[in-house]
Amino acid sequence: MHFFSAQPRKSPIVWTFLAALLALTALPRLASAEALLLIEADTGKVLQAENATYPWHPASVTKIMTAYVTLKAVKEGRLTLDTLLTVSPTAAAQSPSKMGFRPGTQLTVDNALKMMMVKSANDMAVVLAEGVGGSIDGFSEMMNANAQRLGMTQTHYVNPNGLPADEQVTSARDLAILARAVIRDLPEYEYFVHIPAIRFGKRVTYNFNKLIGRYPGADGFKTGFICASGYNLVASATRNGRRLIAVVLGANSGTDRAVKAAQLLERGFSANTLAWLTPSLGTVDNLAPIDATPPNLRDEMCGPKRKRPASDEDEQVAGVIAAGETALSMFSPPALRPVDMIAAAPAPTEPVIVYTGPTRTGAALIAAAAQDADQQAAEGKKKKTAKKKGAKPVAEAKEAAAGEKSNGRTSVTIDTTKPKAAKPTAAKPAPKHASKKPEAGTDKPAAKPRPKAAAKPAANATSEAKPGT
Repeated sequence: MHFFSAQPRKSPIVWTFLAALLALTALPRLASAEALLLIEADTGKVLQAENATYPWHPASVTKIMTAYVTLKAVKEGRLTLDTLLTVSPTAAAQSPSKMGFRPGTQLTVDNALKMMMVKSANDMAVVLAEGVGGSIDGFSEMMNANAQRLGMTQTHYVNPNGLPADEQVTSARDLAILARAVIRDLPEYEYFVHIPAIRFGKRVTYNFNKLIGRYPGADGFKTGFICASGYNLVASATRNGRRLIAVVLGANSGTDRAVKAAQLLERGFSANTLAWLTPSLGTVDNLAPIDATPPNLRDEMCGPKRKRPASDEDEQVAGVIAAGETALSMFSPPALRPVDMIAAAPAPTEPVIVYTGPTRTGAALIAAAAQDADQQAAEGKKKKTAKKKGAKPVAEAKEAAAGEKSNGRTSVTIDTTKPKAAKPTAAKPAPKHASKKPEAGTDKPAAKPRPKAAAKPAANATSEAKPGT
């Protein structure tokens, strides 16, 4: 007698499950929660790529396209850098980072561009969009038309500043294509993508792109951050006439994205002599797009595990380098690692003056800057007065907090309103004497104090603390 066992048949349910599992494994997956790309600016040759064609939310690197569309309009004569634009209620209502100008304020295209590219001012992006395209929707159509013309097949815009929107999508590939277009099409206006710092009134803001003034040869472009995207950066640098473009999407912090971009650039510049050993990755235009949903990094970037609120100003160096203070040596770049370069203070520079109103030069420019400084001081006094009175509206409170953050100071206000003292009773005498209040501005005790109970002077309950104290 022969014994044998037949293999059990798989039920239709099992086969369906296995088929679904195979289908899931076939879907494109994000290998890591970031995208990296390094290319040559002149040729578009890809030197390194990781998740380079994976869809991503652009955040404020959107403003590269906003600047591109605006400067193309200037180049074509549809407006000039001196054209006056007006801050609308829509522009003024944008979320920080912003300049915070009131509706009706006027400024030139030139100044709006500088504020947008250095401070990443969301209100200035809308001012430019409305000035060039008539409205946010109209300008977004212009942005998308230019993206299509340039071959940015994975990009779609719905606003000019990159504030959160599910439909606002791009990729590292498309951003590198856009950076090449700026270099190729607008060489006379490239200055706007590598301004080290701006001064508005008494306030100085360094470029959020930490490579500017730190990494040798850095000459572009723009940072970006929203919770869903993580920290993004499009950067470029030139050495010995060779320009490279690095794109970092989804980094963990402002410093992290800068260090990774510097590492990419260093690798590209140092590997030039061994290029023949590296297999060709083709050109950036020929990278195959991936059809997938953009990652959402909100939990990692803005979740409860984050020690402090994340923003595009993460660990940003603010203010002016004091007289006599020098940055770490930038004259011997081979001796410095990328992490050391980014940790260094920016090279000393004279901030570019930005201002409201029409174009000014010479003494008129100095007067305009002084006027903006005086207005800042007046608004500051007004806000302090409102704080003391405890009558500041919520919207004004948010603007004040944003302004104080950019100035590098944090105000802590404690309610100084004294509750009405209860009258002492025979059963339980009051520990403090409220029969008569001391005169304002004195430490004089109340009248007829009880023996063995000296009244203590009231402490000043309002303080202003600097970060780190």
